[in-house]
Amino acid sequence: MVEEPSAKRPRGETSDQSTEVDNVQVPGQKHDYKVHLKEVGIHGKEKLDVVCTSNPDEADKMISRILKRVCGLYPQFIGIDVEYTKEDEPLQRAAVLQLRVEELCLVYHITAATKWPKSLRPFLKEDMFYTFAGFSIEGDKEMLRSSGLEINPHNYINIQCKWRVPFKGRKRYHSLADVAGSMIHPFYKQMKDKIDRVEDHKLWGISPLPNYLIEYAAIDAYATYESWKRIENIREGLESAKEAWKNYDNPYYAY
Repeated sequence: MVEEPSAKRPRGETSDQSTEVDNVQVPGQKHDYKVHLKEVGIHGKEKLDVVCTSNPDEADKMISRILKRVCGLYPQFIGIDVEYTKEDEPLQRAAVLQLRVEELCLVYHITAATKWPKSLRPFLKEDMFYTFAGFSIEGDKEMLRSSGLEINPHNYINIQCKWRVPFKGRKRYHSLADVAGSMIHPFYKQMKDKIDRVEDHKLWGISPLPNYLIEYAAIDAYATYESWKRIENIREGLESAKEAWKNYDNPYYAY
């Protein structure tokens, strides 16, 4: 359901102000709305529970759900992705922030927002309980910073620097589609072809987002999170096997 727009207008603010509900210093179509897509299909039978919103209270609710979900997991990490405003705008900025843990996905529409969610800044700056994992994360961090948000610089994983797809050629970095197509399912090799890369990418700053772009953003976040989850499982399994082999004759070693 799409809710009616808010009449409140934004005021400027800087990224180092308090974590109270501050007004957003981003240009864009201000529109206070929420869209809840409860069963976004991906490959196979798995479904995503997706909330797309510019409303601070609704974003806070979803962040709370994500926190509860991630705190029950090991290892604890959150998939993160960012979509940008049009390149031909005077200052390109972050338009949409995607956060994902397991089946939960928040698509936060920054450029449509009139206020920051109370929990968003401390959530992004957390340095103890979870880690963010993403692709091209340096560019995402720069775009978020231009919109007044910052990720803890010591608490993120750039998957492109941690994993290469075997036998995929000599290019310096492998894309999300490369990695997800290898780690999850071949379906993801064409994931970026689901929208028009030129025209549709101009729409991220416009609100409300159409459902097909919300689904695209959610699948991006899913592929990011699930790729790193599987990479971590493989890494942990290999390390565990090495330890077990070294201690094979140790009767006191706990497998």
